Parts: sequence; structure tokens; C-alpha cells
Amino acid sequence: MAVGARVLHCATDAGAVLIQHRTDPRLGPEGLRLLRAGHDAQQTIDLLVASTPYAHWRQIAVLDLAGRSAAWSGARCKPEVSEAPGREACVIGTGIASALAAAAMLRAIGADPALPLAERLMRALEAGLGAGGNGDGEHSAMLRVMAAPDLPLVDLRVDFDPTPVAALRALWTRFAPLTGEFLLRATEPGNPAIRS
Repeated sequence: MAVGARVLHCATDAGAVLIQHRTDPRLGPEGLRLLRAGHDAQQTIDLLVASTPYAHWRQIAVLDLAGRSAAWSGARCKPEVSEAPGREACVIGTGIASALAAAAMLRAIGADPALPLAERLMRALEAGLGAGGNGDGEHSAMLRVMAAPDLPLVDLRVDFDPTPVAALRALWTRFAPLTGEFLLRATEPGNPAIRS
């Protein structure tokens, strides 16, 4: 439950860090700090793993600003475990029904680069679900895209829902046409293009 509040940490001036399985949300900000200090994705993973005695309970993915990604799965992660690091994207899974899910998600992210990133990520979630999803069923889903280091462009979450990916798709369908307006509300609140 509440995966969006714990697992993903991202900023436009650093990259993205995902910590899952037995999640320690403190590792996310530390990973962003390491990326800002100039470490690449693999170095950041190595330093995060070395920084905690409980690394064997974690699954970690890192994407740096150069588009490099790295993934690591501790020995205590729940099978099936899957990693699909790619250029400008990285997918990891633990406790999933099929190890093919991560690769299906990575293919979906890259299938149509002209689409907005949020739509590509949404399609990746749907591809993962189509490839078997979570072995214990899905309970929550989230979609986040950053506009600035501390400004989300999209930050949608569904928690404790029987069909969270479908519910997230419904939220994204409603939010997508408003994305630009919500960004203006934050950055240019007096812009006449904003509806009252």
C-alpha cells in the first residue's frame, strides 16, 4: 500500500532512485544526493548497497542524468525478481508473476518516444500488468514526472484499490489535458491562459 509515497525519488537536477521490496525511503534522498555529487547510476547503486547492512532485503534502480541506468536486487528479494536496465529507463520487479514483466515494461517505455513521458510510463505499467503483474495482486500504483527539481509535473497515486493500474489510467486520462495548466498555475499564476 502507498507505493508512491515510499519507493520513487526523482529530481530533474539529479535523476531517479527507486527502492523497493522491504523499502527504506531514506535511501532515495541519499541516492539523489550521490547523483548530484557526480556519481553515475552504477556508482550510486554500489554506494547505496554499501551504506546499509540490510541491502540484501532491497531492490534498487537508479537512472542518472546522462541516461545511464543500473539495477540491483538483494538475495532476500521475493521471487520472481527481474531487472531491465536500459538507456534512459530502468525497470525492476520483485514478487512479480513473471520475470518477463520488466522487459515488457521497458519495451513499452521505448515503443513510441514521441508520446509524453507520463503516457509512456502509464503504458509500461499496463504492459507489466499484461505480462502477469504482481504475484500477490496489485494494491497501489503511481505515476510521477518532474518539471523541475522540486516541482512535479504529474504526481498521481492510487492506494489500496482492487484494480490500481486501471484506476490510475482513469486518473491520468482526466489529468493529461490539464497538465500544462497546472504547471502554469505553479510557475505563472497570473497567466491569462489559466482557466479560473
